[in-house]
Amino acid sequence: MECAKAAHAGVLGARLGGIGSKQFLAAPGVYSLRRRKRLATGARHIDSSSGNSSRNVRAGTATRENFLSQAQVISSEESLDFTDPSSAALAAREWAVSTAPGLSLLSSERIKVAAMLAFGMGLCNAVRVIMSVAIVPLSATHNWSSGFAGIIQSSFLWGYLLSPIPGGALADRFGGKSVMGWGVFFWSIATLITPWAASRSLGLLLAVRVFMGLAEGVAMPSMNNMVSRWFPSSERAKAVAIAMGGFHLGNVSGLLLTPILMSRFGIDGPFYAFGTVGLAWLSLWYMHISKDPQNHGTITRNELLFIQNGTDKRKVTARVAMPPFRLLLSKLPSWAIIAANAMNNWGYFIILTWMPVYFNRVLGVNLKQAAWFSAVPWATMAASGYFAGAWSDLMISSGMRVLTVRKIMQSIGFLGPAVALIGLNSTRHPAIASTWLTIAVALSAFSQAGYLVNYQEIAPSYAGVLHGLSNTAGTFAAIVSTVGTGYLVQWLGSFQAVLLLTSGMYIVSTLFWNSCATGEKIFD
Repeated sequence: MECAKAAHAGVLGARLGGIGSKQFLAAPGVYSLRRRKRLATGARHIDSSSGNSSRNVRAGTATRENFLSQAQVISSEESLDFTDPSSAALAAREWAVSTAPGLSLLSSERIKVAAMLAFGMGLCNAVRVIMSVAIVPLSATHNWSSGFAGIIQSSFLWGYLLSPIPGGALADRFGGKSVMGWGVFFWSIATLITPWAASRSLGLLLAVRVFMGLAEGVAMPSMNNMVSRWFPSSERAKAVAIAMGGFHLGNVSGLLLTPILMSRFGIDGPFYAFGTVGLAWLSLWYMHISKDPQNHGTITRNELLFIQNGTDKRKVTARVAMPPFRLLLSKLPSWAIIAANAMNNWGYFIILTWMPVYFNRVLGVNLKQAAWFSAVPWATMAASGYFAGAWSDLMISSGMRVLTVRKIMQSIGFLGPAVALIGLNSTRHPAIASTWLTIAVALSAFSQAGYLVNYQEIAPSYAGVLHGLSNTAGTFAAIVSTVGTGYLVQWLGSFQAVLLLTSGMYIVSTLFWNSCATGEKIFD
């Protein structure tokens, strides 16, 4: 590779007049005398007749497009293997593509993918939190206890527990686009028929909630699969942060719009509204997004090369055989991810499911105010998650070890909420409680730049399956925390024990992550 790097410097310099012909001829990695003579002739021509151009290049006025086009012309004229890692052409391509203009995330096709993922993940969360608000009037109407209300809310998770592993395997096999699309279709239908099911029987309502959970269980693995296909490694934390920012804003929209829609259109209003939006999103998804950049109709060649240059050079092929579950579960880094996901979901679902009830019953605010107090932290989480992603990418780009960055991000993501929940437990003032809750949720978003991008780093070929495994563990933890919180509150009469227990679990999980995680690929 050192020869290739030197050769690309000589090739590009000679073609652009940046160095003299003698310097180029001395560069290693130019493989034949005939090739050297041909390129030396071009270099002498540039040296003699393009002095002004040379000065312009040295002054920095040559555009990056020129570098890119020259690298590709060299490759075609010299018949170098553009895919051979030992060739000068690949070295030239790597340099030229990395400096080409128009490849910033905000002006690319990648941002469209990230935005659609964010919108889809937002819908995923919005439709699930409708019940978190609706459970209060429903419990009052049907005289449900806190324990029984927890069972109703957790019924979504029963289905969510079953689908992440097969969803991840399907995403690895067929691509995240199709699996995500079918998931959105089915959970939108389930959302639309929830009012009908509730009017028929409690059993039918539970069945629809389980079906909704089954459909939503494929969202996270599909999102991770799309990110691994569409984004170079230097942008993946930001891409995940954008997608998860939408996920968290889904909480905001669900918590804020549900009371408004219920007051205007009754209990059925939010279910019909969000279900319809899901189907509208689906049409845009299939019209404008492809499963990978190679099959995208409007992507530029520069952007495609930029993505390919930033991903593993070894092609990740679709797996037909059964995923190697035993191998995946035999390594401690896999368990570090699984434990982190479980802990993240434990705390996440306690806050998501029970905070409206906490503000209503413990702090004495009405339902609409409780929704506002509960929604503010999720908006902050979207912003802090993007900051964490951008910061982690910057640290890695500056040369910091991937593992060090992941440990920093995950430690902030767990120790921050641990401290904040203790603060939340110590106050009975709604504004102060909301501040502590905001700190807890905002800092927990740093986990997105910790365990949530680690799948692609340790197992790029099995990122979807590994995400499915960890999501299954996380869902089980979410079920236990959701149901357990209801019964603990009913038994003890307060949320204090739940918050302190969760804080202690965050600390233990941080220690386990820092002891067992890695930033290196361990599964081919």
